[in-house]
Amino acid sequence: MSNKTVAEHLAQYGDYHRDRRNIMTHLVGIPMIVIAILTLLSRPEFSVAYLLLTPANIVVFAAVIFYIRLDIKLGLLMTVLLWLCLSLGRDIAAMSTLAWLSWGIGLFIVGWTFQFIGHYYEGRKPAFVDDIIGLAIGPLFVVAEVVFMLGLRPELKRQVEQQR
Repeated sequence: MSNKTVAEHLAQYGDYHRDRRNIMTHLVGIPMIVIAILTLLSRPEFSVAYLLLTPANIVVFAAVIFYIRLDIKLGLLMTVLLWLCLSLGRDIAAMSTLAWLSWGIGLFIVGWTFQFIGHYYEGRKPAFVDDIIGLAIGPLFVVAEVVFMLGLRPELKRQVEQQR
């Protein structure tokens, strides 16, 4: 487990995302990828001690623990957003197998297309190529960027910018 602070993670990830066009493509692409992954992992369902679980539930649970340990406020916001994505993913997974796979794979491909278009503008490879934890930080980065755009968490924004 990393001992980096949330500001250190966001600053490191942010070093790969300085071009505004890249950030904007990530605001669209990353949520699509998260929804796609949770959609595809919402099957199969299995019961454990009266709990109905899916691989998506387990991934969200692990992600929530990671995000809350990094920053309680952003972690709680991520919990709500991931729950919404999980709910949407479960609704899509309840469709026919063809619809489930079409939506899941389609969102995944389109989301990554946005990512790579953004990195074309950036002129730099994605952050996860150098540090796999970037795959977990990406959704947090998007949420933090929106939080910062709304003028919230100015102290955290300052900490992130000081480390860049």
